[in-house]
Amino acid sequence: MRAEEIFARARARATLTAEEAYWLWEEAPLEKLAQVADEVRREVVPDAGVVTWQIDRNVNITNVCISGCKFCNFHCKPHQVEREFITSMEEYRPKIERMLELGGDQLLLQGGLHPRLGVEFYEDLFRQLKSEYPQVRLHALGAPEVAHIAKVSSLSVRETLERLVAAGLDSLPGAGAEILVDRVRKYISPAKPGVREWIDVMHQAHEMNLPTSATMMYGHVETARERVDHLLAVRDLQARCPEGNWGFVAFIPWIFRSEGTLLEAEGIVTHFSPLEYIRMIAVSRLVLNNIDNIQASWLTVGKRTAQLALHSGANDMGSIMIEENVVSSAGAHNSFDAEGIQNAIREAGFRPQLRDQLYRKREYCQGKE
Repeated sequence: MRAEEIFARARARATLTAEEAYWLWEEAPLEKLAQVADEVRREVVPDAGVVTWQIDRNVNITNVCISGCKFCNFHCKPHQVEREFITSMEEYRPKIERMLELGGDQLLLQGGLHPRLGVEFYEDLFRQLKSEYPQVRLHALGAPEVAHIAKVSSLSVRETLERLVAAGLDSLPGAGAEILVDRVRKYISPAKPGVREWIDVMHQAHEMNLPTSATMMYGHVETARERVDHLLAVRDLQARCPEGNWGFVAFIPWIFRSEGTLLEAEGIVTHFSPLEYIRMIAVSRLVLNNIDNIQASWLTVGKRTAQLALHSGANDMGSIMIEENVVSSAGAHNSFDAEGIQNAIREAGFRPQLRDQLYRKREYCQGKE
């Protein structure tokens, strides 16, 4: 098929075939690809002159994890008791108070696959957090964690999600997707739930109308076509979402960071290319024809590349991330405060708009820096 025919179908937000999607990644001229992705972004986003951003805090529930991810320096094994922690309410409170002072409205709660924490632990935690801070949204866990909690608790995924939602869960992050290809997952995360389980948890969430996001961590052992296969899997899962339900509200790709990881010890290191990241953003915008929001991951690619991504299909700069431990521990050291992220958006030629997790506008009242 001629290039212009593929671009015309992409402009129309048609469901591209796998071969068309592969062509976009492997052969499409980058300048043209970014231009078409930007055109689609301007059609999809209600106010094309606006770029959204968020204030939230990432708190790790625990660092104990049995998944064996070779890209994670943060976790510890259950027997490493000298390193093990479970965050207490006494530790949550000052973190939440500081987030509220800065204008935040959401906790991104993630942990690991802790072998001894069942659904009752998370129910108690969510209920306590909501009772003390009812205004704070809980964007918590991830599909592998939900699948693990269900297994530990001898429950179905649906029962587990229903109990977590009843306890206060507001939305489900896309954490733990990495690359949705079992060959890749078995290599980089040998004990983590596989592709089928990730998809099942997210589909169950979509059927319940629990909002979710989707992610990708690329740049390690996957092939270029496996990156595209990941996008196709996310798109096809979104197509199964019941009409009118939230489904995936956003897609966030980020680059693998290798510093100090087991993958680095095996010779698999970060090779960051800004142009490759722009291609990733642009292809994501065109392949994911049923997901409106594409986020630029400034944490892993830096300010300048994230700004370029805003002209190549992305419409969101994500959160200032008051606290982030996992990716930072592997070499991602970029940072933004509220003024910095807004200035970066303005420098790129857009108007910044604070949002919540569901991309609803919020008024920004300058917090206490």
